[in-house]
Amino acid sequence: MAGAIGAVSGIALGQVPSRAEVPTPRTQGWQAVPAPGSTPAAQLRRIAAAGPRLAWAVGEEGRAGPSQGRGLAMLWNGSGWTKTDLSHLNHTRLSDVAGMCATAAWSVGQPAGNGSPLLRWDGTTWREAPFPGLGEPDVRLNSVAVGPDGRVWICGSRGGAARLLLGDGQRWRWLDPLPVASGTLYRVVLRSPDEVWVSGDQSNGGGWSGLVARWDGAWTVLPPVAGLRLGIADVHSAGPDDVWAVGTEAGIGGPPGRPGNPALSHWDGTAWTRLEAGFTVGSLTGIAGDAQGRAAWISGWNYQDQSRSTYLRRDGGGAWTVVRGAAGVAPAPYLNDVTSVPGGTGFWSVGMTSPSPAPPTEAYTERLEA
Repeated sequence: MAGAIGAVSGIALGQVPSRAEVPTPRTQGWQAVPAPGSTPAAQLRRIAAAGPRLAWAVGEEGRAGPSQGRGLAMLWNGSGWTKTDLSHLNHTRLSDVAGMCATAAWSVGQPAGNGSPLLRWDGTTWREAPFPGLGEPDVRLNSVAVGPDGRVWICGSRGGAARLLLGDGQRWRWLDPLPVASGTLYRVVLRSPDEVWVSGDQSNGGGWSGLVARWDGAWTVLPPVAGLRLGIADVHSAGPDDVWAVGTEAGIGGPPGRPGNPALSHWDGTAWTRLEAGFTVGSLTGIAGDAQGRAAWISGWNYQDQSRSTYLRRDGGGAWTVVRGAAGVAPAPYLNDVTSVPGGTGFWSVGMTSPSPAPPTEAYTERLEA
């Protein structure tokens, strides 16, 4: 893997970026929602919502000292989060989740042994599902998305190459490798049933730069998102000339645990433009669209003010503004993801109660009901 998003920090180099709106108004819109039952240290990495009364969130729990913990899964039923029993599985982390209805959702994770697992929700619990490459030591499944037609798209790697795995729950096939040397994919998202976007990073000789590509029957790889050890955690496409990418620029190095710089970039069909995020030290972790398909909210972490969670909200004029989340609920909340709720104007975010995945950190969620 070329790099790890948000691993370390440094100074962003290159041209002076365009400037986003920087005001930081407080908002009462985002509210913390209890996610009880996890064993510290715990965090939720990704969330998927099928509607106002159904959502899934996944991550890990029980991290302490040398222990990498075990997978954590939670289910939202419209009134509260409940922890799902995973005692029949043996996974140290669930890294992503996607679902469309109460009896069909998918998750991918990090194994305790060889190869990555693919899990299917059967309406009650998560169970392993077969796929070509199951158990192979070089197979990694990193992110999953489900389209309205029920097809499942998974990004990862096999045979030393980044690629997509496509299936319908019964039949699976690996698609052509991404034509990028030393690329790592972190996220897969759908703009339409036949237009799939992926993001991650790619080696550039002395480090890595941001990677964004589209699959519509063949690969189209956008120019790298320039930066000093920069990875793209999430991507949102509203069209071929309106693509947003968010992530972290690790910079020139420093002591272990040093935070990076938030990376916000826009593709206009010709070139990438880097914008300032409204804060200078931290990370951007996820991006969600509104009911019209426009980029609307970004989840992040502001190292210089950790008293509340941090978001970027896009206003009617297209500018991004820093917005703060719930106050006084968690000591220093860290958000890993944000997603919209189908059939409405609400949003969910997930993460952990502090930026350190060590006890007593617990799973954390917030909700915006518009």
